[in-house]
Amino acid sequence: MGMVNEGEDGRAPAYGSDFLQLDAGDAPAGGKADWLARRLRQAIADGRLAVGNRLPPSRVLAAELRVSRGVVTEAYRRLTEDGHVEGRRRGGTVVVTAPPMAPDAPSATRPYRGQVPSSTDQLAPDARFTGEPGADVFDALRATRARIDFTPGQPDLAAFPRAAWLRAERAVLAELAAENLGYGDPRGAPRLRRAVAGWLARSRGIRVDPDEVLIVAGTAQALTLLHPVLRADGIDGVAVEDPGSLGTRQHLRNGALATPPVPVDEDGVRVDALRATGARAVLLTPAHQFPTGVVTSGERRRELLRWAADGGLIMEDDYDAEHRYDRPPVPALRSLLADRVCYMGSVSKLLAPALRIGWVVPPPRYREALTDAKRFTDLGNAVLPQLVLARLMESGDLERHLRLMRGRHRRRRDAMIDAITQHLPDAVVHGAAAGLHLTVTFAPEVADTELAAAMLARGVKCQPLSWHRQRPGRPGLVLGYAATSPGVIAEGVATLGEALRALA
Repeated sequence: MGMVNEGEDGRAPAYGSDFLQLDAGDAPAGGKADWLARRLRQAIADGRLAVGNRLPPSRVLAAELRVSRGVVTEAYRRLTEDGHVEGRRRGGTVVVTAPPMAPDAPSATRPYRGQVPSSTDQLAPDARFTGEPGADVFDALRATRARIDFTPGQPDLAAFPRAAWLRAERAVLAELAAENLGYGDPRGAPRLRRAVAGWLARSRGIRVDPDEVLIVAGTAQALTLLHPVLRADGIDGVAVEDPGSLGTRQHLRNGALATPPVPVDEDGVRVDALRATGARAVLLTPAHQFPTGVVTSGERRRELLRWAADGGLIMEDDYDAEHRYDRPPVPALRSLLADRVCYMGSVSKLLAPALRIGWVVPPPRYREALTDAKRFTDLGNAVLPQLVLARLMESGDLERHLRLMRGRHRRRRDAMIDAITQHLPDAVVHGAAAGLHLTVTFAPEVADTELAAAMLARGVKCQPLSWHRQRPGRPGLVLGYAATSPGVIAEGVATLGEALRALA
């Protein structure tokens, strides 16, 4: 029988753990918690720790690694802030979120696997960032694993108000009559339409009757339902902001609608350029322009309303107007000219895109046609989630959640700005006063698609600004911060600085 050298406490000296083959000897002096958090985050990213896996108890792992228990609890705390794990008391600490991964990425474009390339590594071109982005480009990027995700437009999904949702769901089911489990009104559950009308009056200055509200599966479906309605009205194109959302442009083009670009300046979309396109409709994000963050000025709003009064249609995408930090609220355009504005909103940025619940307040002349389009598409949204959301709105839980998230998002916004100041001193930051993302622009010689590809190779996801342009313009990146903790934001921006210098 082999000899075992024992420590003074009678146990075999252990400096490592079978769990993930962790060896505390690899940790830098004074940085053990940071080292452990990185290793755990990496294991979640590459799939060794899957959703539902339980982490070892902090006391056990600390004993195996021969570190203080505080090192382990601090690492777990950081992962909890990231939204990767969740403490469940007797259930332990469990992995709850992990980005999906394409199963067989080609070696030339292989996503992050834990080894960060040095600045001298030769990175092969990434097909996701070459040529015109295809219709599936966002699907492909979502399916690519990364250790840090700066995807714009993504709220903090780990902060979804699960307890409030469950309370509301139990209350709805307890009082729901059996007949309400049948097919619902294709326009949406009356209770939710009333709640949305109240929400819009309180938060967006829009006074509407509940019968004017149509519940849809997000703004994406609203655009799809509008395609045939617009064509039937003789509209074969919708002018769009430039830069402006690539995804929105793809949805319009999928409906065989042209998308002439209209430049955006510091006051919003240029109405003189809009008139020059000859378009009868325009899609705008006036409260927080995507991706620049510009708020349409008062004078520009008056110009837009004059354009609309002359026969134009404004399609208002109010995608993240509730998220503001350093500026007063601005009313929706729909509150100023109801007959010429088709208003669209959703809870994708308020709660989670997975709910697929949004609303449209169309001009009166489109209301019946849009209701028919919704009816013949899916007979209406699922009723139960509508009723749960209505209860959240009625109870004030949604507004409480929004107040909580504003504070968290502000801190993360500040962390990103601080990191950009430190690591990207020559970059220009746009859109900091509101929203869930920042846009940073660089010197003209920077190729933003190459930079985004280099970032992804280093394990950080973001979108090049050029994806969202139809006309030439200053290169940049669109960086979402809402779903990432301050420490990870700083790490990601530092990586961006390294990638930018490597490409210089």
